[in-house]
Amino acid sequence: MTEPSVRQPAVLVVGAGPTGLAAAHLLGSRGVPVLLVERNATTSNDAKAISLDDESLRTLQSADGLDEAVYPILVPGTGTRYFGVGGRPLVHARGTGDQRFGHPFKNPFAQPDLERVLREQLRRLPSVDVRFGTRLTGLVTQYPDRVGVSLRTGGEDGPVEELDVSYVLGCDGGRSTVRDLLSIPMQGRSFTDEVWLVVDTLHDTHDQRFGMHHGDPDRPVVIVPGQGGRCRYEFRLKPGECEAGSPPAFTLVRQLLQPYRETTPEQVERAVAYSFHALLAERLRDGRCFLLGDAAHMMPPFAGQGLNSGVRDAANLCWKIDEVLAGRAGDALLDTYDTERRPHARAVIDLSVRLGRIVMTTSRPRALLRDALVRAAMLTPPGRRYLTEMRYRPDTRVTSGAVVRGDGPGRELVGTMLPQPQVLHGAHHRLTRLDDLLGPGWSLLGIDVTDTDWTAVARTGLPDATPVDVSLDDRAPRERAGRVGIADADGRLDALFTGLTGSFVLVRPDRLVAAVFRPDQAAHVDAELRRFAARPLTATVPPQAATAATDPQVQHDSPGVHR
Repeated sequence: MTEPSVRQPAVLVVGAGPTGLAAAHLLGSRGVPVLLVERNATTSNDAKAISLDDESLRTLQSADGLDEAVYPILVPGTGTRYFGVGGRPLVHARGTGDQRFGHPFKNPFAQPDLERVLREQLRRLPSVDVRFGTRLTGLVTQYPDRVGVSLRTGGEDGPVEELDVSYVLGCDGGRSTVRDLLSIPMQGRSFTDEVWLVVDTLHDTHDQRFGMHHGDPDRPVVIVPGQGGRCRYEFRLKPGECEAGSPPAFTLVRQLLQPYRETTPEQVERAVAYSFHALLAERLRDGRCFLLGDAAHMMPPFAGQGLNSGVRDAANLCWKIDEVLAGRAGDALLDTYDTERRPHARAVIDLSVRLGRIVMTTSRPRALLRDALVRAAMLTPPGRRYLTEMRYRPDTRVTSGAVVRGDGPGRELVGTMLPQPQVLHGAHHRLTRLDDLLGPGWSLLGIDVTDTDWTAVARTGLPDATPVDVSLDDRAPRERAGRVGIADADGRLDALFTGLTGSFVLVRPDRLVAAVFRPDQAAHVDAELRRFAARPLTATVPPQAATAATDPQVQHDSPGVHR
């Protein structure tokens, strides 16, 4: 495969796993010159990660509709079923069931297929250069405005290239070269005393669209059916059965699979014994270098969030780099990557550890107590919602960073991901996903506001975003010159913005709600966001532009709030 050659890269992405590929897409879709390097000759053939969640699919959607290319390799999932002692059903955890972020909640896939699709789709992006068989050998010097790096292509005798880039993204996995060169330690613990056997099989008869966690303390097992007869099995091993890192004997594999299927060696695609880690890098930023994915954090697999956490890293960071490179924001915005991502990464690691201890315990008394508590909780509506909707997952709310918290109506939305309902759009009431109308940059949603309100807000720097008129209470979309008009399609938009009539909702490019405010509070919000500006700001949209004619190209040019 011959990759395109592009101009001098602004960003070096190290590692072409799912996180690095996602970061290259997010940056490349914004026109940022990227060099993606991978030490291996091609993408991975190992089926490691196995679940892509609704947030990750939404992130791929934001990269020029990349989700459409990924859907054919997914099994649109319906969550996870948990079983207790003796195989008795406990609960089916499937989220809220309403595709809150516009995509199915939890979706099995094969990692080699995902990496292949993401790599192939990079051909669409002329600003991205991909080099396999190339590894980072040194971070020569970090300057105030660039980083000097050295790359080697081929083996130890291969040519070495030195170049300057604006930023380096370390997406190179748990044994990260970038992290080692920066001397950033990992903090936490490794569970070397717990060994699991992962077996990926072919020609399997499981056709369920949900994962299965069998919490029998005698042998905890995870089963995740995939596409085309693939199925993932994970078995908790007993002492002496196999050491982590050692190749398992086929006799052991066949013995463990026996209760579920007959198998031959040819039907075993992969069998690996491993122990897991619960680690978080001491810092996620060092000057102009950043850590993402497993280079930044590693966690047990029981919450299915390892890969998805890496995609969240990329979603949080890449738009910020674009804003800074374009001169719309200053370096302080990049500091919020660590501020915003570290607390959530820590919370997900802790959840993954707790789930392993509770769901996959080998203690029979603890397992029996777990089963009794789950069955009791399922008898009450609050308990049933807590378990079936997975409300035990950590709150993703950003409380410190590029957000403006208030104390008025809608404050509970600030710092959370904006849901993505289907909405009615335009004079013909076309049914459309919300994000497809917001564009790739900042967006400003006016909830049943007046033209006078838009004019008042236009006097600040905030209108430098895609303006969206939101009509509630079963009214048709309002078509106004210069603004996108949307209306409720199924009750979800009305429910989301109930009580916010006359307010504005400012949404970041990563679909996080940055602020909710009344027109007379716009100046305060603008002043708060100026902390991240590249230079003193003046209002760039005169009041009359609030009702100016629409230019579709300008609307979707990702202008950013800090121009």
